[in-house]
Order: sequence, then C-alpha cells, then structure tokens
Amino acid sequence: MLNKPAGITSRQAVDCVLQLAPGTKAGHAGTLDPLATGVLVVCLGRATRLIQYVQQLPKQYEATFLLGRRSDTLDTEGQVELLPEAPQPTRRQIEQLLPRFTGRVLQTPPAFSAVKVRGRRAYELARAGKQPRLKPRPVEIHELHLLDYQYPELKLRIGCGAGTYVRTLGSDLAQALGTAAVMSRLCRTRVGSFRLEEAVAPDELDAETLPQVVLPPLRAVEHLESCELSPEQLRALARGRPPRLSRREPGVRIAAVDSRGALAAVLESTPRGWRIAQNFAAKG
Repeated sequence: MLNKPAGITSRQAVDCVLQLAPGTKAGHAGTLDPLATGVLVVCLGRATRLIQYVQQLPKQYEATFLLGRRSDTLDTEGQVELLPEAPQPTRRQIEQLLPRFTGRVLQTPPAFSAVKVRGRRAYELARAGKQPRLKPRPVEIHELHLLDYQYPELKLRIGCGAGTYVRTLGSDLAQALGTAAVMSRLCRTRVGSFRLEEAVAPDELDAETLPQVVLPPLRAVEHLESCELSPEQLRALARGRPPRLSRREPGVRIAAVDSRGALAAVLESTPRGWRIAQNFAAKG
C-alpha cells in the first residue's frame, strides 16, 4: 500500500514498485489524479485478480476547495478563472447544505474524467475541445463533514462509495451556495481497512523493504464472509474443482482460506452450486 505523493500519476507510482520487482504483474485499485495524494492500494502478481474487490470498498478523503473560482477541470490543474463579486458563504450556510449532499445523490462526472463516451475517454474528448455528454449517475456519500473554513478555502472530510468524484461534489456544493469552486488539494486517507497511517511513500521502498510491507491477499477481501476449507477441499481446489459447501443465495461471494488463514480462493454461489471466482490454490 502506497502513500502516493502529488505530482505523479497512479501508474507512475505503480512503476516505482515494479522497478523493485521486475517481471511481476502489478496494478492499482483506484486512480488518484496527479494532484491527489494518499492511499493507493497496489496489487502484485496473482493478487491483481483481487483489484475489483478493493475498488468496491468505501473510501475516505480530505479535500480542500477554493470558493469563488471555476475551471474546466474542476480543480487547480486546469485554467482557473476568478469569479467577479462572488458571494462569500457563511460557515452556517455551508453546514446547513451538507445534509443535502449526503446519502444517495446524483452526480455528473467531470468532463476531464476517465469515463468512457462511445468508446473514448471523456478527458480525450475534452482535451480535443469537444464537450462530452455525460449522464448523471447515483453515488453514495456516507459522510460529509466540514473540517475548516476560512474564505475562500473550504476543507471537507468525505466518506463515499465507489465512483464518486470529489471534484464534482465540491463544485455541486458551491453551486448550491450560489458560487463556484475548484479543488486545490485531495488526500485519500482510507480505502476500506487500508489506512494512510500504514501506507509507505514510493521513495521509502527498496528491494529489502518491499517484501516487509507487502500485505497478504486476504486483506483485499476481508470484508467478505470467510470459510476454512479442509485439506481434501484444498486439494480439489488445486485441481480446479470447487468445494462442496452448503448452498447460499446466488451471487454471494466468500473468501475460502486454509488452516493458516491464507486466502485459497474466492468462491461464488450459483443456482447449481459454487463456482471458483479466483483461485489461489491452483498453480500458475
């Protein structure tokens, strides 16, 4: 788990790890823009199969916005324009609006985003001077708390589900206040149980320290129900055969572990029994 610094892409942060583990497959679970810092979960080797589970986990951010400004990217990375005679909301006005943006809300992704529009990334169209047509979609905002406010700087703590754009949240909040805002700083402080306090900066890693900070694959799916398999079931799993377990509602996924608590597989319940979603017991 990395503490991504500002000024580099998420892919560049992953490449820092790959330089220490050449020939290893790697990927990250949730992009952070170059402006952003904080928790970037990197999966290595066969654990890249678990990226989808980390991406589904709730996230927490601390974000700073500058009111009375707008930009095409909704942050300070774009062309920032100062609004003339922009209103200066009070702290009370801001706090009264926060409940409106908590819960299940509709949010339109920013033009400069990785959302695909007819096979192309929205940011590719935006950079080409075209305005991508993006539809509003529901996102979950679990927590929205005002940390500090000294106009024009507004700092929020945000707990949210997958697919939430913090830039858009700040812009929508500012619009409801009768003004505009750009995001100036963003730090992802948590992804599920992965916390910033545990994260390591890329420049702190070397060939010796990397193995010491690699977490077991089970951490990626610890939010799933777990089931310990018998030696016989593990042998069947190693041959690619799902174990026989009691039936569950179709679509339920569980983390199957061995006697040491190591992840052996992720299993999914189907109308015909269990299927192997990801197998860590089999070779390769």
